[in-house]
Amino acid sequence: MIYETLQIICEQLDQYLSVYGLNKLVKLENIALLETSGENTEKLNGKVIVSLINLEEEKTLRNLPNYKVVNKQHTEYKNPPVHLNLYVLICANCNTYVNSLRSISKTIEFFQGKSTFTSENTVFTTKADFEPLNSFKLIVNLYTPSFEELNHIWGTLGGRQIPSVIYQIQLLEIERKDPPVSGPVILEINNELTHKEKSKN
Repeated sequence: MIYETLQIICEQLDQYLSVYGLNKLVKLENIALLETSGENTEKLNGKVIVSLINLEEEKTLRNLPNYKVVNKQHTEYKNPPVHLNLYVLICANCNTYVNSLRSISKTIEFFQGKSTFTSENTVFTTKADFEPLNSFKLIVNLYTPSFEELNHIWGTLGGRQIPSVIYQIQLLEIERKDPPVSGPVILEINNELTHKEKSKN
């Protein structure tokens, strides 16, 4: 689901930038590869690069119940899904600094106009290697790190800083597709206390 989420975001952003003559720019790739070799540098030149830089569990949804009653007949037990926030760095490594700034400006403009992506309002074409996505909801928020945090981010990525913006994508739900464990519905609690006499020595 992480890959599918980022691929949908990339495709949607690329379509928007194409309207303004910034064609076929968006690429899902690790920005840390930019200066590792000539081949990687060439591959990422002239691109708007979308990179995942952090994952965060949404702690407010951690303690959801791990069961549900089905038709008042039996109870299904299943661990609650993991809800994740993705932190995504979008970098403009275009052929000129002016185009990089334009690309970042249009990126911010795009997410300002559309901050929620659902299976109802989002049409995407790249499905060949996707997991089934029947229903999804992605909320995209601008994230502004401090100068110190930004310095750490680029220091970790090992490259020079280029025009960029960071977004938080919430709430991504990840859950194993194993069949749930079932049991009878608990209708009452037997509260009998059994007294056992202590054996005499």
